[in-house]
Amino acid sequence: MRDDAADDKGVNEVSDRNTGSSAGSTPRSRARPLVVPLLASLVMLATACGNGDEPAASGADETTDPGDPQYGGSATYGLEAETSGGWCLPEAQLAISGLQVAKSIYDTLTAPNADGEFVPFLAESIEPNGDFTQWTITLPEGVVFHDGSPLTPQVVKNNLDAFTGAYPTRTPLLTRFVLEPIESVEVVDDSTVQVTTSIPWPALPAALYSGGQAGVMAQAQLDDTETCDRNLIGTGPFMLEEWVPNDQLTAVRNPDYWRSDEDGNQLPFLDRVVFRPIVDASARSNAVAAGDVDLAHSAAATVGELWEADAESGTIALVRSEECPEVRYSLLNTSKPPFDNRDARLAAAHAIDRDRFNEVRYNGSVEMASGPFGPGSIGHLDDTGYPDFDLEQSARHAAAYEEATGEQLSFTYVYGADSENSQDVQLLQSMWDEADIDVQVQGVEQAALISTVIGGDFDAVLWRRHGGCEPDTNYVQWQTDSRLNLARIRDPEISALLDTGRTSGDPQERRAAYQQINERFGSEAYGLWQEWVTWNVATGPEVRGVLGPRMPDGSEPSEELSGGHPLSGVWISS
Repeated sequence: MRDDAADDKGVNEVSDRNTGSSAGSTPRSRARPLVVPLLASLVMLATACGNGDEPAASGADETTDPGDPQYGGSATYGLEAETSGGWCLPEAQLAISGLQVAKSIYDTLTAPNADGEFVPFLAESIEPNGDFTQWTITLPEGVVFHDGSPLTPQVVKNNLDAFTGAYPTRTPLLTRFVLEPIESVEVVDDSTVQVTTSIPWPALPAALYSGGQAGVMAQAQLDDTETCDRNLIGTGPFMLEEWVPNDQLTAVRNPDYWRSDEDGNQLPFLDRVVFRPIVDASARSNAVAAGDVDLAHSAAATVGELWEADAESGTIALVRSEECPEVRYSLLNTSKPPFDNRDARLAAAHAIDRDRFNEVRYNGSVEMASGPFGPGSIGHLDDTGYPDFDLEQSARHAAAYEEATGEQLSFTYVYGADSENSQDVQLLQSMWDEADIDVQVQGVEQAALISTVIGGDFDAVLWRRHGGCEPDTNYVQWQTDSRLNLARIRDPEISALLDTGRTSGDPQERRAAYQQINERFGSEAYGLWQEWVTWNVATGPEVRGVLGPRMPDGSEPSEELSGGHPLSGVWISS
């Protein structure tokens, strides 16, 4: 969704799609409509926030035709973390590694395309009424789950009810808040489901995707009260064979997958995918170059530089994306000391020399972020009023905090424990030390980090979030009363602006609302921004089709990498 810095060298990824990734269409013999007949201007301004550039791809010979896609073979994928809580989707806590696996097992009703539109995917069509309070979802015929059971409107209703907390066997942790405006889901006939929302909600199709977490599970998995987290049954291109936590997850080809490419080739091409968690970014990088894994992802800028050099030498191939990037930043808990105090937040922000951070960590190669909305988003601003590096201002705000509270400014900083994060945190800690701010650091495993943040038992954490083209997806993260307001922000101005952005059908009104939110984040220092995150997917030079086939409606697939990418179109050339 948002995070990166693309390379303008090498082969454009579109050549990979055209020569082997299989721009594909569904085996359903008819083309399918776009997600909704939204106001044209709303579609262009609200959802199509990509910058129009193709992601850079390096490491292949642009003049070499890899030929037709080939069936067979096994691919090993190096993930940045294990998903220890499993994949019972309504209850799962999925970061990018979990989403990468989920997209291989499950299909979502909608999915983003290259224009930032959320178009029908597993659904045949999704159409709203005039005020966006009622949505008609039409399903295709003939789609079956991995256990042979059919995709029916009742199963889709049960899945949506499970995500919203209205299904008896499931207790959703996060999705119930994301989909809270859904008032009811009803089966209309043998191919149609109707969703009614409590408010006008033009961005519902984006919520039905939810970064890839809102996959449709089979009825047997929905009703499984013992092994839902590890007995994975979807309609996706691959079927679970075995999961050995902290070792590997193996998925095999779904012979009954409903998709084919534009040439009529049945998807997927691979026989098997093996996902291996390799937590250390450098080890993951080396594994690709050594041929120990066939694909791997990384958001570490230092790894991206190494991969770029390997790609230029032809050792690997590399796909990089700047589409609607995530932002890497310090998430502050504003509900408790010290960061419930604005002076504490401003003191910490003014103490960070972001230019020096860029030079020391990344040789000045990354773009430092200005706020939560990345380039391409309708909420993006180059200047949000975020505090500049200024030790005198930092000292002034720290003194004001001490005068108000009787305490010296100090806090604990938690981060996902790998070598890249450790180096970032050590540099931040040294800058705060120079400003006489006492900071203790603590590295934890990624799943524990997520649980810590959700539980609210933290002062500040190194975080990566807010990617994606649709800004309404941040509603639950900042709205005052939301259980997913992880920073615990209580700001009436931001809450009112979020309501405007969510319900308005006027693209200019939405743009203004999100830009004002961006400025409010700058003046209040609710987050300490670092860089826009460049996601990289490195592969062996023989791996093709990283971005996947065309969407079922014939549009180009999304170029975003921050939530993973499809494996249905990946194949290995001989």
